[in-house]
Amino acid sequence: MTASLEEVAYKLAAGGKGILAADESSSTIKRRFDAIGIESTFETRRDYREMLFRSEEAMSQYISGVILFDETIRQNAKDGTPLVKLIEDAGSIPGIKVDLGARPQPGCPGETITEGLDGLGERFKEYYDLGARFAKWRAVIDIGSHIPSYTSIIANAQALARYAALAQAADIVPIVEPEVLMDGDHDIDRCYEVTEWVLKEVFQQLFYARVNLEGAVLKPNMVIAGKKSSRQASVAEVAEKTVRLLKNTAPAAIPSVAFLSGGQSDEEATAHLDAMIRGGGLPWNLTFSYGRALQAAPQKAWSGKPENVAAGQAAFTHRAKMNYLAALGQWTPEIEARKAA
Repeated sequence: MTASLEEVAYKLAAGGKGILAADESSSTIKRRFDAIGIESTFETRRDYREMLFRSEEAMSQYISGVILFDETIRQNAKDGTPLVKLIEDAGSIPGIKVDLGARPQPGCPGETITEGLDGLGERFKEYYDLGARFAKWRAVIDIGSHIPSYTSIIANAQALARYAALAQAADIVPIVEPEVLMDGDHDIDRCYEVTEWVLKEVFQQLFYARVNLEGAVLKPNMVIAGKKSSRQASVAEVAEKTVRLLKNTAPAAIPSVAFLSGGQSDEEATAHLDAMIRGGGLPWNLTFSYGRALQAAPQKAWSGKPENVAAGQAAFTHRAKMNYLAALGQWTPEIEARKAA
């Protein structure tokens, strides 16, 4: 029996498990491989993803789903096993990134609109046949002296809603990802103000598009100061303001909220999630959907060398376990300090 949209959406954030965002485009993973001296080829990208997906403890105990890139969902492991099957055999759910990236938005200097709606219905049918049971679409909202604009926010919210409706029509759970970037010098209150505006508009557009919220997942940024801000907020303040924001914007019908890390350090992303869970009183399952914050350590440990596969898997398992504990409200700095077994 095929799981319903509601069942998949709930499972993606239940019991402390979270989502591995392994959907880097070829250009993005090339930049990350370049940083550690690895040539980005079809084979090295395959070997790296295979290393992660064969991390038995991490994939079976801490990871609920994996977001894949178009290349990856079609790839086989070195022994010929489809990478999608490795994910499924671990009890995790394969997913797919379907947007085609952010492009400059006409008439809105410094702002972007995410593309990829053309032909998306047909692409969803193919991705379903390839094993995808959930998808992701990322909208990017920047904060600056005169941005974001209403024009940009409404355009990106409408695109997210259209994508989500198309996903559900194909029996695929949509992850709705409106990311307010943390690249600027804005303080945490400005982040709160903009994120509140964005989320309210996104949920309004999801309503207009008749999206079933019980069969969807929200992937928001945390409420956090920009990297260049002179005042960085404490863990407690980030947690309190993020939860307060969600309670003011995200309907309880959404079963799962899976945060993006958005450029935070590994430990920051984990600590913030843990603090939110410890606060209690949440109507949704809160968890993680991290890319770099789950992968930076295993990439460095692996460094493209076959003899380092075990070290890479240990680093990945450690990071996945830390975030799993955070999603249960059981993480501590002392546990974090212990080396991966």
